[in-house]
Amino acid sequence: MAAAKLKFPGISDELSEILDANMDEAPNRRRAREAFKDIQLNIDHILLKATCDGLKTEESYEVNSRGVEIFCKSWLPETSQPKGLVCYCHGYGDTCTFFFEGTARKLASSGYGVFAMDYPGFGLSAGLHGYIPSFDRLVDDVIEHYSNIKEYPEFRTLPSFLFGQSLGGAVAVKVHLKQPNAWSGAILVAPMCKIADDMVPPFLVKQILIGIANILPKHKLVPQKDLAEAAFRDLKNRELTKYNVIVYKDKPRLRTALELLKTTEGIERRLEKVSLPLLILHGENDTVTDPSVSKALYEKASSKDKKCILYKDAFHSLLEGEPDDMIIRVFADIISWLDDHSRSSTDS
Repeated sequence: MAAAKLKFPGISDELSEILDANMDEAPNRRRAREAFKDIQLNIDHILLKATCDGLKTEESYEVNSRGVEIFCKSWLPETSQPKGLVCYCHGYGDTCTFFFEGTARKLASSGYGVFAMDYPGFGLSAGLHGYIPSFDRLVDDVIEHYSNIKEYPEFRTLPSFLFGQSLGGAVAVKVHLKQPNAWSGAILVAPMCKIADDMVPPFLVKQILIGIANILPKHKLVPQKDLAEAAFRDLKNRELTKYNVIVYKDKPRLRTALELLKTTEGIERRLEKVSLPLLILHGENDTVTDPSVSKALYEKASSKDKKCILYKDAFHSLLEGEPDDMIIRVFADIISWLDDHSRSSTDS
């Protein structure tokens, strides 16, 4: 079944037509984002009310070594050297051009150089929408992009931090496991180290899906509950998720779902191999990714420097879907940790 038509008050028929187009390929996603950008960035959400005065931002498309055109964006303090680099790994139901715009502004206003990319098949990057044929390949694409940035002469001596949300938490952990000594630390927000049990199909259904995936890997057949309802506690903020017009909203594609399951099962077995400085943040009432596995990551990681904060009553989307006071609190925890660790990296 196709995704429901988007309904927004007061927009033209021409814009409605752009938003209702098939988003399977990047050109239509790019057209929709360009047409809808100003509306998106003026919604009533605390993240997007943050000023971007004193920041320089840049958007570009870069073709990587696999020949895939990747959309990337940066936010930097305009008049000072950054304290460190923050390299963002976005979630499954996200991109780096909507809610993260506000997160990036906040981090850059606090003195950090922030870099983000859309994975192949997500957001504005090329590729079939929402399709992950190989999670390891996706991780290699992320490593290639951020390794290139870290080699810029003006950034080589700066501390660098991974910042992963949800599925991006799994990406960040896998990046670290492939590059164990390359990063000064990682911030993991509701990391997808295990998918919550009630989000995973029953065993028999899973076996059937595995069989079908070998024949129809791109088909959208995996049952899934409403992610916005599960992830956003604040009802006003939940309503705003519909403005994320280029995000993948259909049922997960078979190969994608199986790659995510396989990845989380692999990470769960290797938690003790995680060795970099860690800040893990998770809502106690998260029903999308399992907070008990964040606790297990904290306990089992071999990192000597690690911190885990569980937020009472909070859902999955800590930086986008909570009441404003909780979002402010989570940001304060992130920036405090970054300041401590960028100082200690510079001193050492």
